[in-house]
Amino acid sequence: MEDSEMKKERVGGGGGAGAMLKSRGHFHCYLVPTKHRHRPFFFLALVSGALISTALLISALIQTISLFSLHDSIFCSLSNKSSSAASYNSADAHYLTIPTQLLAVLHYATSKVVPQQSMEEIRVTFEVLRSLSPCNFLVFGLGQDSLMWSAFNPRGTTLFLEEDPKWVQSVLKDSPILQAYTVRYRTQLSQADDLLSTYSSEPNCLSSRAYLRGNHQCRLALTGLPDEVYETEWDLIMIDAPRGYYPEAPGRMGAIFSAAVMARARTSPGVTHVFLHDVDRRVEKIFAEEFLCKKYLVNHVGRLWHFEIPPAPNNSTTDGATSSRFC
Repeated sequence: MEDSEMKKERVGGGGGAGAMLKSRGHFHCYLVPTKHRHRPFFFLALVSGALISTALLISALIQTISLFSLHDSIFCSLSNKSSSAASYNSADAHYLTIPTQLLAVLHYATSKVVPQQSMEEIRVTFEVLRSLSPCNFLVFGLGQDSLMWSAFNPRGTTLFLEEDPKWVQSVLKDSPILQAYTVRYRTQLSQADDLLSTYSSEPNCLSSRAYLRGNHQCRLALTGLPDEVYETEWDLIMIDAPRGYYPEAPGRMGAIFSAAVMARARTSPGVTHVFLHDVDRRVEKIFAEEFLCKKYLVNHVGRLWHFEIPPAPNNSTTDGATSSRFC
């Protein structure tokens, strides 16, 4: 009995070579018709044909997918610029992947924190950046959306201004590629009504004479900004800070006024795009109407207003005299 069992093991048991041969035999019998089971060349031809057919099918699919991807992807728009530039939107020509964009993808793919603005609000600014980038983009506020804004302006200058130095350190610790400065504001939200009613009595606050750097007479002027802010003409200005939801907070009065002064001082062709968030709040709304001007409002989505402000020479009265008011 033992000799018989040992013989069975040597022939095909225990998972050895015999079992593999037996398994291959079953596979061969299952795929190959009865009359060809003893013809190994037929089996090889059948398998080879199947592999070739599969390869051709996959190749065709890859070519089809590649054609659609090549046509639609903005990241490939410069891969063959000489022969197919007409197929792409020229506004996307600058969108070659840069480190900031890759970091943004990684950050938002692995974080549960989302930007404060809604998708519809973000899209308003994104479309302008898409058409103008690389450009100069000044952002009042530093937060979870900062890496996104910087990634939307590849090879441009995106600069953030933030009032809280500890928050600046915290954000830059995770995203050191961002360019941010700490700024101090001279106002408080509780002073908003007084500032609005008295600014016109200070000559250096009037639209015809307003300036920022060193303008200590005008309380609305932001005088302590980095030199880079004053020396750069900004194509876009986003106002989503400083804090403005309790009386002791700086409020956005100075940021709104200073954005209007910067836009009016522009010497380059075109307008300055100013985006103001949280216009559902009283102070943001009334200061925007006073300094950014309803006549320059071109879009309103959710809590975001988008203004296109021309340089000061285009802001004149009907008799040609420069107005002392902003609007």
